[in-house]
Amino acid sequence: MVQLPVPDPGPEAAVAFVREHLADLACDTPAASEAIRGGQSAADAALAALDVTGYAGRRSVVWPPERRGATRMSPYVRHNLVDLPTLWDHVADARANDRRKYRDELAWQEFTRHLYARLGRDGAAALREELRAHPPQPPEGWDEPWPRDMNCMDVTVGELHTDGWLVNQTRMWLASQWTVRAGARWRDGEEEFFTHLLDGSRAANRLNWQWTVGAGNGKAYGFSRWQVEKRAPGLCRRCVLRVACPVRSWPAEQRTTRVPVPELLRHDPDPSVTAGPAEPSGSLNDVDAVWLTAESLGDADPALAAHPDVPAVFFFDEPLLRRLMLSGKRLVFLAETLADLAARRPVEIHRGRVADELGGRRLAVTFAPVPGFRRRAAALEPAVVHPWRWLFRPRSGRMQSYTAWRNGMPAGRDA
Repeated sequence: MVQLPVPDPGPEAAVAFVREHLADLACDTPAASEAIRGGQSAADAALAALDVTGYAGRRSVVWPPERRGATRMSPYVRHNLVDLPTLWDHVADARANDRRKYRDELAWQEFTRHLYARLGRDGAAALREELRAHPPQPPEGWDEPWPRDMNCMDVTVGELHTDGWLVNQTRMWLASQWTVRAGARWRDGEEEFFTHLLDGSRAANRLNWQWTVGAGNGKAYGFSRWQVEKRAPGLCRRCVLRVACPVRSWPAEQRTTRVPVPELLRHDPDPSVTAGPAEPSGSLNDVDAVWLTAESLGDADPALAAHPDVPAVFFFDEPLLRRLMLSGKRLVFLAETLADLAARRPVEIHRGRVADELGGRRLAVTFAPVPGFRRRAAALEPAVVHPWRWLFRPRSGRMQSYTAWRNGMPAGRDA
């Protein structure tokens, strides 16, 4: 184990920290996102400025950027710097149509977490078996499945790599071009998004890519010039291929093959395991550290809030990061967040193997709805596990579709 120094606040210090201590675990030269800052202070400022007036009509606007209605809150949601219940309540007084549309997007995020929490362990095991049988070949490059001068794709890839964030519309364009038109593997595209997106998660990112290729509804999402002309006409006007556009017409319709529905999609035999504890489990006394996971880094994290007088301990999990090789932007975002937290309470930052190095410490932690948390928690045996703040606590009902899941959730949240 290596204990690392806590960086000073700010993006420049975070970049220097990552370059010195974590550069070998990044796929590129570490740099800060050009659009989004990490940390609770940045998240609080973004929340204070959040106004969803006009969201329903402008959330899919791509170009020009100043007309976009997307909120860019997703990186803060990803790491629970702002949780879904807080955002849900924040828009309570918004216009009905804007409130309904924004809350529907929050509910979709919750749905992906429920699905991953219920199926993630089995799904991950199945994926590992498939990868053993068919070792994936990395894509040659994001400019290979389309002409390099295709402006809609060039701008989208540029924002992915410089900002680490994309509006939902361009995520769909890129995913459809990659899979439906070019016939590339969706898992390779999902990995590329996960590598670079500050909000990259196995829950939402993976499900969105599966939706693009038609999993769930049986019909792949088609991308053509029509969407660009509607959402970003300036991109077409500036494109050297505007006369010879390779996506002028709709792609050939592609339909998926029906497969048996896993029983876990119909029924969860133990939703208490999926959801985690409803109350703190274990002893609240004699805790000597709060174990922070990347799933929950905000000041309102239940374990942090319940144990204000002990250090918060975060691990850059070396074996995991060496396997993932994320963009340096993601590591810089985490470093910014930890530096910001350290301005309010003691923080320890380590690099190594989590289970090997934290064993023996009396830890408090907040439950995280991902398979990796369950494995590590089983090895570490935390003294107390605090509940995750769900928007809707998982139930045992059907999850074959978002609609089926949503119909099974309590209606009171919609008030």
